[in-house]
Amino acid sequence: MELAYIPSPSRGVLYLGPVPLRGYAFCIIIGVFVAVWLGNKRWVARGGRAGTVADIAVWAVPFGLIGGRLYHVITDYELYFSEGRDWVDAFKVWEGGLGIWGAIALGAVGAWIGCRLRGIPLPAYADAVAPGIALAQAIGRWGNWFNQELYGKPTDLPWAVEITSSTDGRVPGTYHPTFLYESLWCIGVAVLVIWADRRFKLGHGRAFALYVASYCAGRFWIEYMRVDEAHHILGLRLNNWTALFVFILAVIYIVLSARKRPGREEVVEPGVSDGDGDEGAAAVDLEKDEDSESAEPSGKADAKEEKDAEASDAVAEKKSDAVAEKKSDAVAEKKPDSVAEKKTESAEKS
Repeated sequence: MELAYIPSPSRGVLYLGPVPLRGYAFCIIIGVFVAVWLGNKRWVARGGRAGTVADIAVWAVPFGLIGGRLYHVITDYELYFSEGRDWVDAFKVWEGGLGIWGAIALGAVGAWIGCRLRGIPLPAYADAVAPGIALAQAIGRWGNWFNQELYGKPTDLPWAVEITSSTDGRVPGTYHPTFLYESLWCIGVAVLVIWADRRFKLGHGRAFALYVASYCAGRFWIEYMRVDEAHHILGLRLNNWTALFVFILAVIYIVLSARKRPGREEVVEPGVSDGDGDEGAAAVDLEKDEDSESAEPSGKADAKEEKDAEASDAVAEKKSDAVAEKKSDAVAEKKPDSVAEKKTESAEKS
């Protein structure tokens, strides 16, 4: 008999009149808002403009949702296209089924489009939003709790999750809450990325690569615990191989990027230094303008005084030159006269 367990919701949707309020969708939406909020703070701290992260998220989020759904439908096609299934269910995203691998891959394409339109380097943007994405995943995983899905092997541990639904092959009982394990792991990943970024000044996409590698390390062992149906290759679930492959790619990128482009980007968003940045930068620019305006009259007065001094010096110099010329002319005139007088005196004596 289980002494304690995590109860599952009796249903994952509430109705506000005719409008359904689905727990899974709420978790996804809250996660997106948290990711944008944290990403914006980190982007501004890096020297970017407030609001840029949200503007690019308008591209990244829809692409990410489409990519996540495509990955899920392709890798679990039998849930929608086998005998007795309705292919229309493939479009019902609110019922669950988003593959993080497809969400990140296609979401990166959307982010690239948004960054390109604004002239922003994608790696710098990815570094800013990396821990926010991890937190969004941590929140989004609770959507699986509302849907009573993605749990692990049976267990009687105090933190086991109780499954009460018997639809789609579920067997009521208590199981490892793999959704909770992944949620806590993603929080740890976010903390790790923030700490490492502050400690080592990660740039050029290395903070994002650290997030990817750290997430894959956790996803590997959590995926191994799950009992839902999945494709297997050489005894391992497909997502285990995906996590291993992406982990290796992320580590290789960190090593090569650190060698080729050490340090961090000096400028992450063009035009911010020209006074179009956040409020703090605008205030600084305004203060500088006021200082320059107040200093302008005194600067003009100093320049005028300097010009007057130069003019007086030039006049004095001309006067001294004229006096010197007159003296030299007088001396020259006296010399011939004295010579002539001496000759006359000598002639008279003789």
